[in-house]
Amino acid sequence: MPELVQIVSPVDGSVYAERPRASEAEVDAALEAARAAQRDWAQTPIAERAEVCAKAVAEMLEMRDDIIIELAWQMGRPVRYGGGELAGFEERARAMIAIAEEALAPIELPPKPGFKRRIERAPLGLVLVIAPWNYPYLTAVNSVIPALMAGNAVILKHASQTLLVGERFQAAFDRAGLPAGLFRNLVLAHDQVARLLSSGAVDRVNFTGSVEAGRSIAQTAAQGFVGVGLELGGKDPAYVRADADLGPTVENLVDGAYFNSGQSCCGIERIYVEKRIYEDFLEAFVDLTNKYVLDDPLKAETTLGPMATARAADKVRSEIGAAIAKGARAHVERQLFRRDAPGTAYLAPEVLTDVDHDMTIMTEETFGPVVGIMAIDGEREAIRLMNDSRYGLTASVWTSDEEAAERIAGALETGTVFMNRCDYLDPLLAWTGVKDSGMGATLSRIGYEALTRPKSFHFRKTL
Repeated sequence: MPELVQIVSPVDGSVYAERPRASEAEVDAALEAARAAQRDWAQTPIAERAEVCAKAVAEMLEMRDDIIIELAWQMGRPVRYGGGELAGFEERARAMIAIAEEALAPIELPPKPGFKRRIERAPLGLVLVIAPWNYPYLTAVNSVIPALMAGNAVILKHASQTLLVGERFQAAFDRAGLPAGLFRNLVLAHDQVARLLSSGAVDRVNFTGSVEAGRSIAQTAAQGFVGVGLELGGKDPAYVRADADLGPTVENLVDGAYFNSGQSCCGIERIYVEKRIYEDFLEAFVDLTNKYVLDDPLKAETTLGPMATARAADKVRSEIGAAIAKGARAHVERQLFRRDAPGTAYLAPEVLTDVDHDMTIMTEETFGPVVGIMAIDGEREAIRLMNDSRYGLTASVWTSDEEAAERIAGALETGTVFMNRCDYLDPLLAWTGVKDSGMGATLSRIGYEALTRPKSFHFRKTL
C-alpha cells in the first residue's frame, strides 16, 4: 500500500483529506511525459502559450467558491479573506503572461558586415516547483505560469498541508487544454525530491520555504547540476518616522503583522518608531490589535483564524514567553481572545515592547501573530537595527518625505524596500531576497531570465 499523506485541519484537528504518495513508477512516467511534451511546447509560439495559460487562469477562478472553503480547512485562513489570494493569483498570472513576448524576445546586436548575430532565450526544459502552504496559490503561480510561458514543462510538489491546491492547478490546466504531461502535480516525499535533484532529472528547482530546507535543497541540487531559486525566511522590519501619517500607518502595519495569522515571509515582525510619536503609535496599534476576532475561519465575522498547525502555534507561544521572561512587556488584552488555548492552532495576536536585539523575538523569524516594537532616536539607529538581521526579504519606511525614503532605502540590505506600504508583491518588480532570505528572483522580466538560458546565434553569411 502506498504511503498516505494527510491534511490535519487547524480548524478542528480532524483529517480533512489524504492522498497517496506517488510511486517511483508514477514519478518516472511523469518525467518521461514532461520531457516529451516540452519538446513540442518549446516550439509553440508564445501567443499560443499565452492563450492556454490565460484559459487556465480563468478555469481556476471558476473554482473560487470551493477554493475559499478549502483554504480555510487546509491552513486556517478566514473565508472573508480567501478571495484575496485568488485576486493576487490572477494579477500575477496575467501580468507575467502580458510581458512574456517582450521578456522572451531575442536580443538583437549591432550590425556587423557579413554576419548575423543574436541571443535567444531558450527554455531550460523541466522545472520543479516546490510550493509552501502559507500562500499556496500565490507562491506557486510565481513560478508555474512563467515557467510554462517560457516554454518549459513543470512538476509541482505542493506542501502536505495544502495538497488540494496542487490538484486545483492540475484541474485548471487540464480544462484549459494544456498538452498532456506538460504540467503534473505530484505528491512527493523528501527522498523522492532528493532523487530528482541529485540525479539531474529536472533542470531547475524553485523552492519556497525555510532557510534550513532551502540549504538542503541547494546542496542536493548541486550534485545534479540543477539550477536553484530559493525564497526563504524573513524578519521584515518597518521604520516609522515622526512625519508619518499615523492613522493609515498603524492600520497598514497592524494588517502587515497579523494577516494570515502572521504566517507570511514578508509580514511585519519588528517595528522601529521615532520617540516623538512612539506613545501615540503604540496606543493606536494596540487598540486596533485588540479589535481582531479570533475564531473559526469558516465564520464570516472571523478576522483572525488559527495558525496552520497546533505545533506552530505552541512554538510561537514559547517564543513570546521567552521574550517576556527576558523583560519584554505584553500589551494585548488576552481575555478578549477566548479561543486562544495552548495545544490548539488558535493563537491571539500579541504586541511586545521593551524588546531588544538580544531577544530572538527581534532577530529570528517568528512566523506568527506577534510583533515587537522599539522606540528609537532616528534614521541612523533605524538603519542599523533594520540591517541587524541574517534575513533581507523586504523592509518598509513610513514617512511623508520621499527624499528621506530614497536615502534610507539605499542603505538597507534587503530585496525590496517599500515606502508607505508592506506585505505586497508587484508582479512587475523582481521578487528576491538577500542574505538568508534566499537567492535568485521570480516575477518581472528578471524572473523570465531565471527560467531560460541564453543561446547565441553567430552566422557568417558567406565563406
